Amino acid sequence: MRPAVIAIVGSAMMDLTAYADVLPEPGQTLAGQLFTTGFGGKGANQAVMAAHCGAQVHFIGKLGDDVFGKAIADNFVKVGINSQFVETSSTPNGVAHIWVDGAGENRIIIIPGANHEIEVNKAIEAINSIQDLAIVVAQCEIKQEVTLAAFKAAKARGCTTILNPAPYQALSVELLELTDWLIPNETEFRELHGTLPSSDEILRSFRPGKSTIVTLGSEGAVYVSPTAELHRVSAPKVTAVDTTGAGDAFVGSFAYALASGKAPIDAMKFGVSIASLSVTRKGAQSSYPDQTEIATLS
Repeated sequence: MRPAVIAIVGSAMMDLTAYADVLPEPGQTLAGQLFTTGFGGKGANQAVMAAHCGAQVHFIGKLGDDVFGKAIADNFVKVGINSQFVETSSTPNGVAHIWVDGAGENRIIIIPGANHEIEVNKAIEAINSIQDLAIVVAQCEIKQEVTLAAFKAAKARGCTTILNPAPYQALSVELLELTDWLIPNETEFRELHGTLPSSDEILRSFRPGKSTIVTLGSEGAVYVSPTAELHRVSAPKVTAVDTTGAGDAFVGSFAYALASGKAPIDAMKFGVSIASLSVTRKGAQSSYPDQTEIATLS
């Protein structure tokens, strides 16, 4: 396979996670089982997952000049992510407050912080300067104008673009047109399309002429081809402990496989297997398999 050179334009957060069998209702206080601090942010999660797979990953983003930002920067070095295009801001680093219940389902509030200070011109400069760049990936935890500029630069030099529209926000027509692969989950699909992906007809009517993958949690994923063909990949049956970061595990591993030259359906199968493994462990990046473990799946 050819070397997988990927740029991630996105967010880096510190995850502050509380685990409890039952999550409190308004006005209610409950005792939980565990509190953890871990590396997160959709952009950083996807970057770390792609790096674990063996991709050459360049991260384009902004960290706070604080203890969280410094820890994330150190982790990028440890994981082997190229941080040449990571800048530092006096604004505090982004954080995510996460609640996880006994079934592994989560509720998340993000505070973007420094992530919202990524500069358009810096993103363009980065995309234009990375050698042998194949794929550019983005999400919705940074300002859409930055993603749009990065995707314009990416398409101008012949790169493939992947947009994970999470957390959901209204997307410009121009950004969607520049997006080669759109990868929403069921909730994001409903926001984009107006209804859940509950039938083949609904799926086929979405983004004609473009590629979309809808991730379906424990049901796997479905690929809607540019010619409206549907290809479903089921997920292995596992016991979910924490679903935080599973979608990012899929996107990062799918991007790696696609950049390596795998066919889209094979890349999707690879992504589903990685994401399914991640939900059996606590945390986001802490749940991701390393290269040795990944080799047993591919």
